[in-house]
Amino acid sequence: MDQTSADPYEIVRRAGAAPLWQYYGSLFAAQPSSRAVPFIWRYAELRPSMLHFVDALSLEEAERRVLMLVNPELREPPATLSTLYAGLQIIVPGETAQAHRHTSGAFRLIIEGEGACTTVDGERVHMRPGDLLLTPSWHWHDHEDVGTGPMIWLDGLDYPLVNLLEAGFFEVFAERMQPRTMPDDISTRQYIHGQLRPTWETPRGLSSPIGNYPWSETEAAFADIGDDADGSAVDGVMLEYTNPWTGGPVMPTIGCRMQRLPPGFAGVAHRHTSNTIYHVVRGEGRSVVDDVVLEWNEHDVFAVPSWTVHEHHNGSGSEDAIVFSYTDEPVMRSLGLYREQSAAAGR
Repeated sequence: MDQTSADPYEIVRRAGAAPLWQYYGSLFAAQPSSRAVPFIWRYAELRPSMLHFVDALSLEEAERRVLMLVNPELREPPATLSTLYAGLQIIVPGETAQAHRHTSGAFRLIIEGEGACTTVDGERVHMRPGDLLLTPSWHWHDHEDVGTGPMIWLDGLDYPLVNLLEAGFFEVFAERMQPRTMPDDISTRQYIHGQLRPTWETPRGLSSPIGNYPWSETEAAFADIGDDADGSAVDGVMLEYTNPWTGGPVMPTIGCRMQRLPPGFAGVAHRHTSNTIYHVVRGEGRSVVDDVVLEWNEHDVFAVPSWTVHEHHNGSGSEDAIVFSYTDEPVMRSLGLYREQSAAAGR
């Protein structure tokens, strides 16, 4: 081939290279720009569909009866935000879900129902509304409903991040349900007492050893704080679920928080380089995300992509709004990539 007459760019392309100067602006943007968009999933619209599939689809057909909350710009593969996933799962009395494990970290925030439980690495953990149940990376887990009605919960996972890093593994347990090798709820009963830790236990892995952070404890914490703390001008009175061994996030890839927005709360707008998914435990209000107004009610879920300017407002003048959130902030901080900015600093 006579390279003197060939297109120099074509020669470079065929050699498996590319000129940096043609991509410089897209590779090194002035600031982050997420593919995901602000979006809200309304529980009142999705709950009837979940109940429909209880009758229309057995667990043998579906295995996990889950409605994935898919961002309009992240459909293939489906994700809620670029690094995080949310789904609504339902299980009804008498049903069990196959035990399995995966490298993705996961949790369950219980929305409604009573009487179901999950077994995580041999420990059966009971579910109640408002409870936060952890399934850390590579822990065996299965579910069963021994109550009298359906259980519905919010699933949160980091599989979009794990898959992006090409580090995902998945394995099915040899039996449908794993054997219970530990007393029920033992991790919660051992670790839930504030700053008191059992001395005979040692850290195992990077995630919190607590199977269930019960709503009763979270509610008591908010009650004890009362109106004596102003909290944050951005997030109100926000509490973080922590790993008792490190004081840090519950999992190395996911941080979980619960916040109370007092009546009439109008949050200061800000942004940060972490993705965040919110679930409304109680109350009503709105969040403005890059000028998109998301009006939310009880049990709705909404997504705030990285580096979008957002602010939260409690729509009631007399009642608190309680909002759960989870974020990839632990990843951003561990990599030295976390940054936040108030809206007053400019866009």
